[in-house]
Amino acid sequence: MAVDELQAVIQRCQILEEADFRGEDFNLFQVAGQKCLEDGYAAQLLEVVQNEKNKVIIKNMGWNLICPLVRCILVYKQEDDNREHCLKILDLLVQLCNAKELFLGLLEQIEQTSGEQVCKTVMLLLQPLQTVLFKLQNKKAYSVGLSLAVIMNQLTPLPVPYTKQQIQEDKLGLCQCCNAVVDFAKPFVNEVVKNMEKSSECNDTELKEELLKFCMKSLKYPLLTAQLDQLESIEEHPFRRFATEIIDILWDMRELIQLMFSHHKGRSQSWENEEFADIERKNSADSLACLSYLMFVQYFGIDCFPMVFSPSYLLQCNMAHIEVLLKRTEESVLSKGLDLFESTLLRMEDNSLLHQYLEFSNFIAVPQNLVKVMTFCPIEHLRKKSLSILQLFINKFDAEGKYTLFRCLLKTSNHAGVEGYIIKNIKDQIHLALMKVSDNSWFTGHHLISLLDLVLLLPDGAETDLLQNSDRIMASLNLLRYLMIKDSEYDNQTGVWNMLAKIEQNFLKPLHVGLNMSKAHYEAEIKNKKENRRDSNSSNTVCSVTVSGEKMPTMTTEMQLQVLRSALFTFDLIESVLARVEELIEVKIKAV
Repeated sequence: MAVDELQAVIQRCQILEEADFRGEDFNLFQVAGQKCLEDGYAAQLLEVVQNEKNKVIIKNMGWNLICPLVRCILVYKQEDDNREHCLKILDLLVQLCNAKELFLGLLEQIEQTSGEQVCKTVMLLLQPLQTVLFKLQNKKAYSVGLSLAVIMNQLTPLPVPYTKQQIQEDKLGLCQCCNAVVDFAKPFVNEVVKNMEKSSECNDTELKEELLKFCMKSLKYPLLTAQLDQLESIEEHPFRRFATEIIDILWDMRELIQLMFSHHKGRSQSWENEEFADIERKNSADSLACLSYLMFVQYFGIDCFPMVFSPSYLLQCNMAHIEVLLKRTEESVLSKGLDLFESTLLRMEDNSLLHQYLEFSNFIAVPQNLVKVMTFCPIEHLRKKSLSILQLFINKFDAEGKYTLFRCLLKTSNHAGVEGYIIKNIKDQIHLALMKVSDNSWFTGHHLISLLDLVLLLPDGAETDLLQNSDRIMASLNLLRYLMIKDSEYDNQTGVWNMLAKIEQNFLKPLHVGLNMSKAHYEAEIKNKKENRRDSNSSNTVCSVTVSGEKMPTMTTEMQLQVLRSALFTFDLIESVLARVEELIEVKIKAV
């Protein structure tokens, strides 16, 4: 019987001195204790642990019971008496056992858990672990840091609840567990704060560093991927509470403002291995980007932030964070980048951002990343939002800044839709210049001619794929038509009348040739399809189409004909605008 085996081990060890305990005794005690727990004799084991005569035995050997205890507590139902007995045994072990051995035993148990048991195990052992940490005299800061690191490493693989339903259900208990962990850290934070209040310099810098590492990890996980908008019917949003606590810890330790302006260059460990250094830099960048989002979008800790900085300086500080977030593909992270970018831009007045800011690399990289979101992101509402933010960004620059940004995006976007959008913006700026709304020399004269050289041309001459580039071509033709109408050949403020020969050579003639070739090709294709359909006597013949090496869904002959006719319609549209442009040029030249 398990209880008899345990009593035999206890009786044998009671007559021994503490120094005489052997490895065999430890093993026998662990096996017998585990068997008692597994066979349902938790009450009898509790009596053994409570017995004053066994105090020395429990002090040295009791930590071996942590693993079977945790396993049984998690298995037993809430109302089971055995569960209550096991919890009492755990409390007694915390009081009686050697603190160092118990600390290692508790951490080992957390490390060994996985999957659905992670949060349950962590929440069960947080209080015992906290009590043991306060008992440790040596290397307390290291032990606190190790505990938090082990806990966060176990939580990190768990998926973060994102939707309202997922947050409410909290299947794995992550929401509850995160807030329990921050409560676990609070007494150590209070200890650091008290030491800081005693002297201007914190004497407990090691403990402060460990707590700072925990906050940085928390910003990356779970806060970077968590849904933090206020949700209806959720009285206290668990991740909003967690975010508030992390910001409060940083503020209490006098680190919040310092981190806000660290620009990834603040605290970093020295690594001999460059790969580890890169990982640490990336993790730090993610955490700081999340911190910036919490401050400027969700307004956590905004009351602590000094309101002395100009909107343009705040934008400059945040651009590195925005760049980090926009490079990610997860909806939860990408949306935070867009929100942060929008929030910082909305603080500024239109036309107030100086062109010199474009000398900072991330002022070029961010709009380029924005273009990638607009063109490649599979989530429609994020694509639309990125487009509206790009326009917002354009609006904030002065004339020279807009001009420089347009040139850059025309050269780097490699997307006809984006290029068409930029050309439309150029047209709007020319209109403002011609209407004398502002003194704008950048969209008239020689500056504009240089810009038009990028606009009024076909990328591959007559062989340009007109269908693929139709957005850009239509925008260019509309711009040219506008110039012909609004800028008279006598005033020639834009200088366009001096470059007609170049426009004819680089744009209009190749476009004519390309249109003729494309229309002939598509008309021939339509003819072939109709003949094939007649031969097969069916409009439902199915064929596969390959585009850019990827097989597209199968199409019937009728569907293919619709696509081909749509292409012809696009060519007709281009041709009609082209004819109108050439007509305007001819009329103006004759008038002269």
